[in-house]
Amino acid sequence: MKILLLGANGQVGWELQRALAPLGAVTACDFDTPAPHTADFSHPDTLSALVQAVQPALIVNAAAHTAVDKAESEPALVQAINATAPGVLAQQAKALGALLVHYSTDYVFDGSGNAPRDETAAPNPLSVYGRTKLAGEQAIQASGCRHLILRTSWVYAARGGNFARTMLRLAQERDELRVIDDQIGAPTGADLLADVTAHAVRAIQRDVSLCGLYHCTAAGQTSWHGYAQMVIEQARQAGLPVRVAPEAIRPIATAEYPTPARRPLNSRLDCTRLTTAFGLTLPPWELGVRRMLTEILNR
Repeated sequence: MKILLLGANGQVGWELQRALAPLGAVTACDFDTPAPHTADFSHPDTLSALVQAVQPALIVNAAAHTAVDKAESEPALVQAINATAPGVLAQQAKALGALLVHYSTDYVFDGSGNAPRDETAAPNPLSVYGRTKLAGEQAIQASGCRHLILRTSWVYAARGGNFARTMLRLAQERDELRVIDDQIGAPTGADLLADVTAHAVRAIQRDVSLCGLYHCTAAGQTSWHGYAQMVIEQARQAGLPVRVAPEAIRPIATAEYPTPARRPLNSRLDCTRLTTAFGLTLPPWELGVRRMLTEILNR
């Protein structure tokens, strides 16, 4: 099977290069990949030629504009990358009879309430990022192509920048940290998303009725403050020169840390549909974070 992977050098894309390899021949593309395999999502019209050149049976789109605050000041670019480009890929997938895999986000919701949201919950994004990601989902669904859309949250990996790396750095530089405690979600590893993707693709190859929209996060929940406490404590146990004391990791409200983009307070996603359809067990978020930290701290 020919596989076209877009956004190959991002956190999820990097893990997908590994997870998809047993399924077929992967053509891995990103914005800085040399021609003819350059994937420039800021110019979505160029993607059609790339898809036609590769002629894949599976298109996996891990590319996105994910700088949530920066997105507020460049909505046209974010719309091109997060909404228009997925729509182009969907049209190409429809024409080829290919399966399109795409990743979306909890930011399509407003984060009200405390209950986990399932796939039937009404979207109500608060930010440019959330609105464009929702538009990308809708463009794919409207195309009529075979698709698998995975909504996720709080993605991390040992590769690249993320919240855990930031906390590790700040914990060595500062005597006190102030971390948001009223946003709740599930830190989800890029490796978990990649492995779930490969498993789901194989299942869809056997049963096309499994196509559709699913929520996919690690199990359990925490706040950014709880996440930071765990990261810093593991670093301390590993012998990292941590300055900040446990009691000096201060919980604060979102209102005390204003940002250009509004964040959902409740990022809980109900993944029952995914686990039931594909026979999966999603591991607790702590397991993946510990594994990621072990990899970072032992380098």
